[in-house]
Amino acid sequence: MRRRELILAAGAAALPLSARAEGPAVPVIGYLHSQSPQSFAAFADAFRHGLADGGFADGRNVKVEYRWAEGDPSRLPGLAADLVNRKVAVIATGGGGVTAMAAKAAATTIPIVFDSGDDPVKLGLVASLARPGGNVTGYYVITAGLTGKRVGLLREMMPGGGLIGALIRPGNHNAERQLEELAEVTRQVGQRFKIIEAATADALDTALTSAATAGAAALLIGVDPLFFSERRRIVDLVAKLRLPAIYEWPQYVTIGGLMSYGANLADAYRQVGAYVGKILKGANPADLPVAEPTKFSLVVNLKTAKALGLTMPPLLLAQADEVVQ
Repeated sequence: MRRRELILAAGAAALPLSARAEGPAVPVIGYLHSQSPQSFAAFADAFRHGLADGGFADGRNVKVEYRWAEGDPSRLPGLAADLVNRKVAVIATGGGGVTAMAAKAAATTIPIVFDSGDDPVKLGLVASLARPGGNVTGYYVITAGLTGKRVGLLREMMPGGGLIGALIRPGNHNAERQLEELAEVTRQVGQRFKIIEAATADALDTALTSAATAGAAALLIGVDPLFFSERRRIVDLVAKLRLPAIYEWPQYVTIGGLMSYGANLADAYRQVGAYVGKILKGANPADLPVAEPTKFSLVVNLKTAKALGLTMPPLLLAQADEVVQ
């Protein structure tokens, strides 16, 4: 062995085993969510599928650091700061605009990719949907703007008319918009609403029961990550109240809800993963247009309709993209 090779070999032998075993550093992705992993596990999977579309796999060529606020928004700023201190390459967020805003407040230069039903322009997350212009981009699920359509579908299930109980979470960035849309429906068709509020999971039972006590003939479940996390509780209580209800996401319907109308949430999380992959490959979030859904789907549950003694109108059934028997 030549002298230079001997020196290199000796130097390698002197290194700690951990240093010799380390390979190239892999980028770390921060994943920040307002809710719990149990409630949103399927969407975390969708996020990882989006990463895989770009050739990235957690534990192989990237590492994902998860931070879950467990339904407590007050924890988000600290969790976001923790990811910044971890020096992550990108932060992905889920669970509403409140999560994205916490990430943006903590990370002024780290790229952020959000999934949000709140209007990202109104929240100040991006300059425009077409050209975000900063370190933030993502997927705008468009939850607001569909209230009128949902009410129309619900009215088809209650030909006798009547009061509709509308569940809203105060403090949600979309709450005001949802209330404005309900007021517009009242102006257009004279529909009466009983606004019921639940700020916490423990308040749901009282809120929904109060709608039934007030004489509501049906329920409109507003859009909020907390409500989605508590979907089993909500669907079970609505069944006990024996009221028809419409929801945002099909996951309510597959566990017994009557019907839903909205975008595909799994697609949103997958797109977030895909955008993170593009940024890791060098794309600038300022130049990645905020993605939006291209389709909204109606899902109905015939078994639940039968249990409620309701007949699904043929025209409504014909509109359904999916029917749960």
